[in-house]
Amino acid sequence: MEHKVPEFEWLGIHFDASALMMIGITTIIVLILAIAGASRASVTNPSKIQNFMEWTIEFVEGIIGSTIGSKHGKGFIALGLTLIMYIFIGNMLGLPFSIVTEDHVSWWKSPTADIAVTGALTVIVIVLSHYLGITRNTKHYFAHYFEYKGAMLILHLIEVVSKPLTLAFRLYGNIYAGEIMISVIIGAGWFGIAPLFVWQGFSVFVGAIQAFVFTMLTMVYISQTLIHEEEH
Repeated sequence: MEHKVPEFEWLGIHFDASALMMIGITTIIVLILAIAGASRASVTNPSKIQNFMEWTIEFVEGIIGSTIGSKHGKGFIALGLTLIMYIFIGNMLGLPFSIVTEDHVSWWKSPTADIAVTGALTVIVIVLSHYLGITRNTKHYFAHYFEYKGAMLILHLIEVVSKPLTLAFRLYGNIYAGEIMISVIIGAGWFGIAPLFVWQGFSVFVGAIQAFVFTMLTMVYISQTLIHEEEH
């Protein structure tokens, strides 16, 4: 049975209360991990959380180095780290359990299973990448659009808009479909226990891949507007 979302209205706009709650929970978890990894940092005796955070930073540095390059990419490590941690943790929240009331209202889910959340993340990426292109690479940013004429310019503009939009739909589609499958398997009762564990393990893998893909493509889009082609 399809679950409903708890909504409330403010200034004529309808908001999903469960999505807002899960966004806040994801933010708090990421903040706690960041603080725990940075506090009491030790060179000789690092904690497990410190080792995890250092590995994550090195992983993000690798993504940035392969897309933007070490020369231009140092300032984007914090952005990449925030994206990959926030999206991965958000992807994982809907896996262990769900909270559904008797009137079939869903209160606990992955925030990334909501197209409004993934769409908002994508808007941030689009605005940021073009802002950086305009402010840091002004001449080549605008000159790039004059390379196209007539119908080719229209097609190019459609491509510029559609490529980042795939970020939102890819992330949303994978996480939402995963939670639907979990609901279907749970509906099988005792017969679904073994498949549930298998599917949740696969969902962790998918969630990690989607966090990686979103972060990597964000850096690719930034590099396309920030770095002139002759510099590659």
